[in-house]
Amino acid sequence: MVFGLRFDMRAPAIGAPAADLYSAALEMAAWAESRGAVNVTVCEHHASDDGYCPSPMVLATALAARTTTLRITVAVVVLPLYDPIRLAEEMAVLDQISRGRVLYVAAIGYRPIEYEQFGIDFHQRGAMVEDKLALLLRAKSGEPFEHEGRRVHVTPQPFTPGGPMVAYGGGTVVAARRAGRHGVGFFAQRGGPELQEAYEQAARAAGHEPGFCYLPPPDLPTTTFVAHDVDRAWDELGPHMLYDAQAYAAWNEGDDTTSSLSFASNVEQLRAESRSHRIISVDEAIAEVRAGSMLGLQPLAGGLDPEVAWRYLRVVTDDVVPAVS
Repeated sequence: MVFGLRFDMRAPAIGAPAADLYSAALEMAAWAESRGAVNVTVCEHHASDDGYCPSPMVLATALAARTTTLRITVAVVVLPLYDPIRLAEEMAVLDQISRGRVLYVAAIGYRPIEYEQFGIDFHQRGAMVEDKLALLLRAKSGEPFEHEGRRVHVTPQPFTPGGPMVAYGGGTVVAARRAGRHGVGFFAQRGGPELQEAYEQAARAAGHEPGFCYLPPPDLPTTTFVAHDVDRAWDELGPHMLYDAQAYAAWNEGDDTTSSLSFASNVEQLRAESRSHRIISVDEAIAEVRAGSMLGLQPLAGGLDPEVAWRYLRVVTDDVVPAVS
């Protein structure tokens, strides 16, 4: 376990064209799966000026078609924006294409503009996600059933018995309890013993054995690059990393429930934090992997030119991976 990839597909004005970024993401995943990558994560947001990927199912399908062993995580699916039966059908097809390599983290979302775009009441999202999660979990199994007087039978039969894995994500006790009640794993947005306790109590109260409960540390790095010359790398990558950090910060002003957000105002401050967005040396990367950590790479952060991004990805595949294999 050496590194994971994440692609959110932001294509701001300072970066490369979106078509070039999507092509590069597919090529990078295919390249990396035999060179130390264990997972690729794709994300979802809507109505973003920089084109943040609004359709992770499409991107995940393209990634599955270009790879054979790489695990793919769709995190997150903003569930209230979906028809859960239609989503279950798409998941079943992708489960067949990938031969069971795709898992999902459903969540409630937090941007009102995304709900407005789809004509869905943002203030009703809690009730909606409860109903839609229950229906999705039932539908994804491929077993026929009746729902509100209509017949439902999702086909094709999923490759994974019972359907692909679906977890639930969030940063609150309410989210933890929701995951527990529905008998799915919980991906927290940040750590905290109260979340694990709430998750486990809700699961047992609903008759479920608690599953996995991922509680990230507050300073978990979300975007790591590895470089031979760290100073030069900050000169080259810094503006794109700052853009990425500030774009997330703008959506999360005042948020204290999400790990690794940065509210840095310039590249120097982002570098000094050495937290969410960082550049480390080859030796540091090797030491981290040997200590049991996985490098979280976002090669195209901030719309980084793929030609530049490839150089840094190859530092990991060519210099770090052989040293720890």
